[in-house]
Amino acid sequence: MIGALSLSACGSRGEKKNADGGNNGGSDVTVVIGVDAPLTGDLSALGLGIRNSADLAVKKANEAHEVQGVKFEIKALDDTGKPAPGQQNATQLVGDSKVLGVVGPLNSSVAQSMQQIFDDANLVEVSPANTGVALSQGEQWATGQKKRPFKSYFRTATTDAVQGPFAAQFLYTDAKKTKVFLIDDQKTYGAGLAGTFKGEFTKLGGTIVGEEHVNPDDRDFSAIVTKVKNSGADAVYYGGEYPAAGPLSLQLKDAGATIPLMGGDGIQSADFIKLNPKSQGDFATAVGLPVESLDTAKKYIADYKAAGYKDAYETYGGYSYDSTWAIIQAVKNVVKDNNGKLPGSDARTAVRNAVQKVTFDGVTGTVSFDEYGDTTNKQLTVYTVKDGKWAVEKSGTFKG
Repeated sequence: MIGALSLSACGSRGEKKNADGGNNGGSDVTVVIGVDAPLTGDLSALGLGIRNSADLAVKKANEAHEVQGVKFEIKALDDTGKPAPGQQNATQLVGDSKVLGVVGPLNSSVAQSMQQIFDDANLVEVSPANTGVALSQGEQWATGQKKRPFKSYFRTATTDAVQGPFAAQFLYTDAKKTKVFLIDDQKTYGAGLAGTFKGEFTKLGGTIVGEEHVNPDDRDFSAIVTKVKNSGADAVYYGGEYPAAGPLSLQLKDAGATIPLMGGDGIQSADFIKLNPKSQGDFATAVGLPVESLDTAKKYIADYKAAGYKDAYETYGGYSYDSTWAIIQAVKNVVKDNNGKLPGSDARTAVRNAVQKVTFDGVTGTVSFDEYGDTTNKQLTVYTVKDGKWAVEKSGTFKG
């Protein structure tokens, strides 16, 4: 069953609401922003950072009376990182008339299960973490035939169309690795990331000396470790997430294959290091610039700490805050354009259309969206494990 957690940014004070969503006697209208993420299970470290950051954005909006006459709340649902629960959560959020936007999900495969449901209801979703290219540009994007499948889908994270090639350029040009063993977990995110990495790496002159697919729930990689050792690879590239990547890297090192494992933002978590005490020298890319280095993020980091969340904001915290703020700004613009109140009907369509036009200085930099609903921020960062922590190795913008 799906666990649901509803976090209220502030207490209700006798608020009343008309059936059409308009103001009644000057009371604040409650607007709910849904959050879908893995709040339990292997990926919960990332999911809890997403939920908490969305909650923080809502709290700050309410404290500042960002939208006059509107009080925001979040409704956070647990997808456990799997498509079926995500699909059920999408149906639940659509069925709640107070929900005017959704932040999430974490996983591209989960997003695939939700997009049609949200789009049919004109309910906007803004993911802070999805990187699968087809979600915004269609299944034929790699052939140059880009077509946006869903007008309701947006993201503040850049895509694997740039993340995979950026990693390939780093591994070949900077790390001087020419022979890579390619492994992916067969999920939308992992397989897509591995595919875009492979294309750029071979284009640069690198050699893929072997390819294997694993199950994301696998934890015994002895057969693959043997293949990697016999392949002559000087690096492993893994398309997937940290619950499998950590044990895979550890088993490689334990077997004497002292070569770096590199992955995408799905492994750039403190939990990867916890799972792999021999991760020194492993690499990961992550979307955007490191939040800690941004002047625009200083207040967010301080506010997050002051709020007392017991979970770290993790890789997608800043992007989750910005995703939530994009919906809040869209609601603000809709209210402004409708004589100071939400439309009596079709508010969801109005908010969806307004998200397309938002632009603001967010935690992660300037937040705006292109014609596909993708972020206009194409910057990425390569991290490496040093002394038990992820350390910045290189930041930049992919140049094809």
